[in-house]
Amino acid sequence: MTFAVALIIFLAVLTQAVTGFGSALVSMALLTQVLGIQVAAPLVALMAGTIEFILLVRYRQALKLSAVWRIAVASVVGIPLGILALRHVSERIVLAVLGLVIVGYAVYALTNPRLPELKQPGWAFGFGFLAGLLGGAYNVSGPPAILYGSSQRWSPAEFKSNLQGFFLLNDALVIAGHAWSSHLTPAVWENFRIAVAAIALGLVAGSALERFINPVVFRRMVLWLLVLVGVRLMF
Repeated sequence: MTFAVALIIFLAVLTQAVTGFGSALVSMALLTQVLGIQVAAPLVALMAGTIEFILLVRYRQALKLSAVWRIAVASVVGIPLGILALRHVSERIVLAVLGLVIVGYAVYALTNPRLPELKQPGWAFGFGFLAGLLGGAYNVSGPPAILYGSSQRWSPAEFKSNLQGFFLLNDALVIAGHAWSSHLTPAVWENFRIAVAAIALGLVAGSALERFINPVVFRRMVLWLLVLVGVRLMF
């Protein structure tokens, strides 16, 4: 099991390093089948927070807090509701919804539709609440946040930096919520110790290999893998 956890986290971080997305989606989709949702959810929150901090340091110059404060505030409301759902809703239902979210996002990313420009503030609060809800329950706040960012017509640098800033805040709140709910068990910390080495190795490998790997082809391969895993989780 130790090797499986390390391998999954390495692949998740490698995916993030090469394509710029997917560490939480890949790790949640696979770790839930190895560790169960109760251990995987807080573990991925710790892992994602570590990665987002490292990436935000890299992209911090393009960060515009004014662009993400509404979505961040709304996520604060959704996070505790997601954590409550993780504790009180049947694991079978939780996994099925997680699978639906993963498949939905993967299909969206594969088809890549052009979203309309959404400038009304209400959209930010709506997407932020949904991101917090999914982040608290599944650590997959990414899909709503990415949809919102795509609708804002940010430059590529702003897109990466703004979302990294949001994800870091979101992950910190999710970790605090898991700590408050006593979800950070010895099993979570034991697996996180394994994760730290896998994260470092994945970031180094991603930096070394990104020039040799076609990110578009690799991204599509990951998305199709997520479709298959998401369908498995649903059924």
